[in-house]
Amino acid sequence: MCKLLDQQCPESAPHKPYLAFRYADPLTEEMYHRLLADGFGQHGRAVAFTQYPQYSCSTTGSSLNELWKWRTRLEGPSSSSSAASSPGVKWSVIDRWPTHPGLVAAFAQNIHAQLQTYPAETRRDVILLFSAHSLPMSVVNRGDTYPAEVAATVHAVLHRLGVPNPYRLCWQSQVGPSAWLGAQTADTVINYVRKGHRDMILVPIAFTSDHIETLYELDREVIHEAHQEGGTGVKRAESLNGSRLFVEALAEVAREHLRSGESCSRQMGMRCQGCKSERCLEQKRFFMNTGREVEQVVR
Repeated sequence: MCKLLDQQCPESAPHKPYLAFRYADPLTEEMYHRLLADGFGQHGRAVAFTQYPQYSCSTTGSSLNELWKWRTRLEGPSSSSSAASSPGVKWSVIDRWPTHPGLVAAFAQNIHAQLQTYPAETRRDVILLFSAHSLPMSVVNRGDTYPAEVAATVHAVLHRLGVPNPYRLCWQSQVGPSAWLGAQTADTVINYVRKGHRDMILVPIAFTSDHIETLYELDREVIHEAHQEGGTGVKRAESLNGSRLFVEALAEVAREHLRSGESCSRQMGMRCQGCKSERCLEQKRFFMNTGREVEQVVR
């Protein structure tokens, strides 16, 4: 992606990638130490580019809270009104991109490829099951935008595909006894198989690369159980991973952001309706960079 960005956006080249994970190595703390060691603390420019296309307080929001925490610990606190002029790393954020045309095209390409593996005479009847990580209903009811943004991605992908196939959006990876957003992916697949629907394509619509929730939960649990129940036509669309269309989309999202001059999206400035987190408020103030404007937007 950075090689493409160097070619397409030479005015800000060279572009150097750093990885920061919330619960795996390299952690945000380690990434920040590397940034400072590489000299970015002297008015360097950095973009926090979330790899969650759809925003949630529990994913991108949590990661930005962690980034803001380590920025404060390692570079010292700064007021939102002085963040743009104070020394240190100059941050901006790509906080969501659920309907970016490149992302939509990459998803559509992989779904189309899997559809071609079904006989032509039955292809239009294959059910498309878009699966995304679920959220506790307590988070949803607080006003988290994630369900709406995932649905927006699904709508855009279906429009791009232009196929008549029936579809549903379902939710996976529920843990614990509390209420979570449903219907659950595993239950959905088994219920449809038992109703006579043998052909389905699972589409991990909120994940951009393979990991335990695609390779194990979907492939080894959900699809395996479906096959045991007789749903031998249940398959999964490939994850985006190293798709050329996807890599080009990443570069395009980054280029558009760099040239926009924006610190983050206007949507990021809005707090969830039921949000009471002071950390969230201060993090948003910092990344928005304009204290007066943020005071109006997020309160």
